[in-house]
Amino acid sequence: MLKATGIGIGTGATALATPTALAAPADAAGAPLVHPGLLHTRTDLDRMAAKVKAGARPYCAGFAKLIANRHAQSGWRANPQAVVYRGSGSPENYRILYNDIHAAYQNALRYHVSGEKAHADTAVTILNAWSGKLTRLEGSADRFLAAGLYGYQFANAAELVRDHGDFDLKRARELLLSVFHPLSDSFLSHHNNAVVTNYWPNWDLTALACVLATGIFCDERAVVERAVEYFKHGDGMGSVKHAIPVVHEDGLGEWVEAGRDQGHALLGVGLMGTVCEMAWNQGIDLYGYDDSRFLKGAQYVAKWSLGGDVPYTANTRRKGAIGGWSGSETASDAAGVDPGMTRPIWAMIAHHYTKRRGLPASYLTRAAAKASPEGGGGDYGPNSGGFDQLGFGTLAFTRERGRSQGRVEEPAGGPSPSPSPSDGSPDSRGAGGVRPQASASPALGGDLAATGTGDAAGWAAAAGIGALAGGLLLLRRRDRVSRREGVE
Repeated sequence: MLKATGIGIGTGATALATPTALAAPADAAGAPLVHPGLLHTRTDLDRMAAKVKAGARPYCAGFAKLIANRHAQSGWRANPQAVVYRGSGSPENYRILYNDIHAAYQNALRYHVSGEKAHADTAVTILNAWSGKLTRLEGSADRFLAAGLYGYQFANAAELVRDHGDFDLKRARELLLSVFHPLSDSFLSHHNNAVVTNYWPNWDLTALACVLATGIFCDERAVVERAVEYFKHGDGMGSVKHAIPVVHEDGLGEWVEAGRDQGHALLGVGLMGTVCEMAWNQGIDLYGYDDSRFLKGAQYVAKWSLGGDVPYTANTRRKGAIGGWSGSETASDAAGVDPGMTRPIWAMIAHHYTKRRGLPASYLTRAAAKASPEGGGGDYGPNSGGFDQLGFGTLAFTRERGRSQGRVEEPAGGPSPSPSPSDGSPDSRGAGGVRPQASASPALGGDLAATGTGDAAGWAAAAGIGALAGGLLLLRRRDRVSRREGVE
């Protein structure tokens, strides 16, 4: 038994979770944009710093992972290029760009946690170097991936140092609006002149992440609204109802790219989580949109990636160029998985649903615990796939549940917008009002990740790491040595 696209879980899933009381939603669309307000808010950054200073777990383990990464060293030297190429048939040099962006992000994050100004200065130097030189992204269709991935990542790194006295904010805005954003926006509109289903969800989601991040960083409200509308109603496979076309009665939502392979499905979930988190920090609840549809899809991928059995409805998609060649491809079953494969995507999503919203999400929590402490670019191999997410979720997104019973956290900009059934779903939520009774967790069984008072031990046991003060001091000494010697 299943429900297809556009039909909410409804009453069939009400037994899966105890409803959590939510405040009456209100429209936050007119609120000014928040800074910092992409993946991290001021509250988030202050929490990380306080927790690490206090020696709290698992924050210290996450911070130890950060400062051990070679990209997080203040001796990093940027290597900006005027033209970046990604794709066959071109002199590819995009690895230079993503390594430098991750170095900027990691140094900026390290500065906010440790207070060491040298890391902020390094991040600013890297970002200013690129905004002063990069003029174009070229290559095959992969240039759209470069625009999307490195555009949203550049914006996030820049957001962390936007108030630094030496940071060229104007030039960073110009780079995003003239180099990264145009390619991403074009992809969402025209899909490289291919039929709309030619590209799997992750292509749309890279572009969507860049458009949203650009809109927020550059204070362009219309660009933000464009991204939100596409997430909800876009024609491409990356919009939420196309990426998760089927929701089953057990609360799991099929992630369509599970029919392709594990790596790309993990990429897609990580990117959709990134979009949801950035929107949340601007008061827009995409996490909860359409009866928390993303929760159901993320739970599905988490269970499948952990080696669990999941259903898959055969999916045939058209391929080809408009007015040119055409064909079709059918995915008939979920692909095989390697339970050891992971990406640093789970902590952000799991902590949102279980701690901010108080919802059960057992597979997400298991996946997050297994991956803890999450690293970032450079910790998952040298190839581009290891740099698709900024990472460090154990440090950045671990949070505690509200202490008062029934308390939930609202988006940074205020409560979620009002419910609206205009998209055709019964009792669907407009920009994301959550209906907690439509859980994506199994109804029975004592899970490692069962939320509530019993979940702390499960998280801690699976994470299994605390950072000793001596270890942190040793890593800091290594950083001082690397700054003297110069790290490249």
